[in-house]
Amino acid sequence: MEKIALNKNNKAVGIWLLFMAFMVFAMVIVGGATRLTESGLSMVNWNPVTGALPPLGEEAWQKEFSDYKTSPEYRIKNAGMSLEDFKGIFYWEWGHRLLGRLIGVAFLIPFLWFWTRGQIPLGYKSKLLALFFLGGSQGLLGWYMVMSGLVDEPAVSHYRLTAHLMLALFIFAALLWTALSLLRGQAKGSKSDRDTLLNLAFIVLVVQLVMGALVAGLKAGHIFNSWPLMGDTFVPDGMMGIEPWWRNLIDNAITVQFDHRIGAYIFTLITVIIIWKFRHAGKRLVGASHMLGCAVLLQMLLGIVMLIKSVPVTWGTAHQGGGVLVLAALINLMHLSRRGETNDIRK
Repeated sequence: MEKIALNKNNKAVGIWLLFMAFMVFAMVIVGGATRLTESGLSMVNWNPVTGALPPLGEEAWQKEFSDYKTSPEYRIKNAGMSLEDFKGIFYWEWGHRLLGRLIGVAFLIPFLWFWTRGQIPLGYKSKLLALFFLGGSQGLLGWYMVMSGLVDEPAVSHYRLTAHLMLALFIFAALLWTALSLLRGQAKGSKSDRDTLLNLAFIVLVVQLVMGALVAGLKAGHIFNSWPLMGDTFVPDGMMGIEPWWRNLIDNAITVQFDHRIGAYIFTLITVIIIWKFRHAGKRLVGASHMLGCAVLLQMLLGIVMLIKSVPVTWGTAHQGGGVLVLAALINLMHLSRRGETNDIRK
């Protein structure tokens, strides 16, 4: 009876964490749309409690608009903007922050419910507490990012934007891995060739996601809107225009876009090798490897179309969401593989 109760608790908490991972996925998409609509600097104040509601009434809107007029974005880019146009960008950023608050509530209330009823599986209280504090840190980091665009230039630091996005992806990955461990059972470490390959793929993907965030932060997707060439050549000029040389890797928009493209080719090649390596593995592993391949193919297509179309909001947002899908597919495959589901299906 105790084992059955524990399994039910595992399932309930696991499903809840899957839902939380989906909410973080939605948050990443909304965040991408907020960035691409250039709405992220529309709220120059951070009111964690009262900011949950939008301005109510004409006087409140005028006050919010007056505060925005003191920002460098209004002075440099949007001077003369009407109140109605301001509302258009304001609601994007407000919705992004509201979703963050809702994620916090959707985590805290069930967490306390499971805790008080003794339904949190053994060894998971500390993990869930860590996830909760990471979520709170994400809100602070988001405001720290916004602050960088409220000083002199109407653009946030691409370093802070990268940190903000990568923390969101880390939280998503941690939620998903923890949920899968509760629903399937704990994944164990493995030293097989397949798992070594998956570890390599994960490292490459993390680097690729970092480069993608830098591309977004530097708006590098708006240059060289052609594929497979960058302009007239595969390797463009200007890749080493900053001294010292290593700063080109993080500060040069040309270099960052080139590296992101190369990273995509490398990760795609690794994915093909993964599919080949897992071709005789158990049915679930074969299916999971094919799922990864489909996610990578979709992400490649989204990236190419987005680039050729000069990063419109719809395609840019879809590409950012596609990166999360690739991460989810790889985590799913890694978790299955580390549980030892490697039954050979060769006849």
